[in-house]
Amino acid sequence: MESRLARILEDVRAAQGRVVALTGAGISAESGIPTFRGKEGYWVVGSRNYLPQEMATKEMFDRKPEEVWRWYLYRFGVCRAAQPNAGHEALVKLEQRLGTRFTLITQNIDGLHRRAGSKRVFTIHGDAAWVRCAAECGLGRIDQPDLGDRAKDAPLGARDRAALTCPRCGGWLRPHVLWFDESYDEENYSMDSALRAAAAADLLLVVGTSGATNLPMQIGQIAFRRGAALVDVNPEENPFAELAERSERGFFARGSGCDRLPEIVAALSH
Repeated sequence: MESRLARILEDVRAAQGRVVALTGAGISAESGIPTFRGKEGYWVVGSRNYLPQEMATKEMFDRKPEEVWRWYLYRFGVCRAAQPNAGHEALVKLEQRLGTRFTLITQNIDGLHRRAGSKRVFTIHGDAAWVRCAAECGLGRIDQPDLGDRAKDAPLGARDRAALTCPRCGGWLRPHVLWFDESYDEENYSMDSALRAAAAADLLLVVGTSGATNLPMQIGQIAFRRGAALVDVNPEENPFAELAERSERGFFARGSGCDRLPEIVAALSH
């Protein structure tokens, strides 16, 4: 481990500081889940190709709910087939070591942190395990119905449509995910809780995110302005790496979560 990184982690460990981990698609890519904006995100409806930024919207769901559900059901099947990796498991160990001094904030909807054993998780973009009423009739979150793994071109049948019907109002259920034309909130996406955790962090450990969405960058900026230690784990340069390199207590740990997190967690835990 690089000496500067070791000193930063030792300072946090010795002070028994609070640690917040912020994870993005990069940590799950090592489990075989394609990143959202990669080539697997594209979808064909009729003769037209749609980008993820077009499919994952309330506007598209209102127009073509079955197409949006087909897209998500295929992606959710990929998520179910994936298994947590060494990066997920390292963060579970860190939570077990630090207890209430640890908080995990994830952009990922795949549920791999939860399946690995993480308990203190804010899913700021939602979770594929749940659905809720698209008409906001007051149903609340319920478990996503098990419709099995889907081929990309599998149409919705009558059984599928029945399973995706709100049991309270008879309208469509929707994935419990944040769409591109929607806003963060506390009720569904723990926005305020995530910001409070960032404001109390002694170390922000960022793993596998490019900072392309608003709330994660707010979290990074809060930690940076407060002078918290800031460690970014990513194979590529990104806005969080830039923040870490500008910080007096920052470090860009180039590499993957599977490669770097076990040693980082060991340094924070001994």
